[in-house]
Amino acid sequence: MSKKTLVTTAIDYTNDVIHVGQAYEKILADCYARYERLRLGKENVGFVTGTDEHGTTNEKAAKERGITTKEHVDNISAEDRKQIDALGVTYDRWFRTTDEDHKKVASEFFKKSFEAGDIYKGTYEGLYCEGCEAYKTLTELNKAGQCSLHTTREIQKYEEENYFFKWSKYSDFLKELVSKETFVLPEGKRKAMLAFIENGIEDIPVTRPKYKLPWGITCPIDDEQVIYVWFDALINYYTFGSQNDLWNEDTKIVHFVGKDIARRHTLLWPAMLESAGYKVPDVVYVHGFLNLNGDKISKSKGNVIRPSELVEKYGVDAVRYYFLKYGPIVEDVNISVDHLEEVYNGELANGIGNTVARIAKLAERAELEFEFTEIENIADNPALHPLRDNLRTDRTIQEIWKVISALDKHVNEHEPWKITDEKKLNEVLTHEVNQIRLIAELVAPFIPDTAEKIRKQYGKKKISFGDSLFPRIEN
Repeated sequence: MSKKTLVTTAIDYTNDVIHVGQAYEKILADCYARYERLRLGKENVGFVTGTDEHGTTNEKAAKERGITTKEHVDNISAEDRKQIDALGVTYDRWFRTTDEDHKKVASEFFKKSFEAGDIYKGTYEGLYCEGCEAYKTLTELNKAGQCSLHTTREIQKYEEENYFFKWSKYSDFLKELVSKETFVLPEGKRKAMLAFIENGIEDIPVTRPKYKLPWGITCPIDDEQVIYVWFDALINYYTFGSQNDLWNEDTKIVHFVGKDIARRHTLLWPAMLESAGYKVPDVVYVHGFLNLNGDKISKSKGNVIRPSELVEKYGVDAVRYYFLKYGPIVEDVNISVDHLEEVYNGELANGIGNTVARIAKLAERAELEFEFTEIENIADNPALHPLRDNLRTDRTIQEIWKVISALDKHVNEHEPWKITDEKKLNEVLTHEVNQIRLIAELVAPFIPDTAEKIRKQYGKKKISFGDSLFPRIEN
């Protein structure tokens, strides 16, 4: 079993500030990173997220704003960081691909692949989607000849001299890797990647001419070229991991990514690592998309919601809970503010909030003292197994809420408010108080602020009734 864990998310383009759909992945990864810290200790877990700042989309966005590209990416990266911080995401480094240490590592990585004989010069003739910053084949476009993810953008036709990566060379290696049932999760996404391999992998350009795209890392073997944004961006994980003793066989490396970039992370990135002679990731978890009220979240549709807007209205833990349970962990899902409020009142206010308050009131009225003992091996609790084994936050929350429901049932069956024998009352309430203490630890990776409030309230021998954890939303 691995002694350390490295948790990563995709890094977002800085063409605009991130919205809730992009932030979902960061909450997901943060929940898992928090769990791994419970299991291994904080010093043995690394967590990195950040911004992808090279490429044409960022350069064009800067021109539209009338500022330099550097000013633009600095601004958007800082704004993205505020959004992620609002969600209580506990990353160890806010990574930027414009950081000097990354430029150095990316250049060294490129040279290793070149020296392995896997990079050669050629001419690319084909299609390019600036929204994806990716080369496209006709089969990847819709009937209108558009990228299905960026239907408002015109597909570009390129003919230019580039350096190519021998991606096709690694087809057999990738097939064997993706055939492992634990490498790509969930199963449906793994099968999709195997199908892509079966259709044939072609070599891919990994540089762009500098005269066309000056905003990038200079190619270390040809200063008239810059490293292609994807080849540059993927290396961010290795830059962070290698600098923190987290890119080795003792470390479990887990990537969280959206389905639109699954191929880059499950097929291109492992091939790059194999070429350069480095360990490949252990797990790539591929999630679906969020739709808002039935529509894809996008700036052009005018339905963008920033994470901080939801946090300001509902609180960070309510937002985290909603997305961790009802987010697109397997398939695309539809969300709405109405549903969020329904979940808030039904599962948080009336659920955990009511149970914690109810038992605190009973404990206070009983005027008894409840000894506090540390809860050991919380990471091994069966309720957390879906997160531990399959990265399923939704199923884990369901298991934790079963514990809460069982506690409610215990209260209703034993009716401590009717017990007059002090010894019996102490026995019943001690069990119920200790279950609340356990629940606080179980929910900590998911709703950490709430867990801390419960710890403070129930961390003393004498327990007092306090403020509501989730005041009901009245319409």
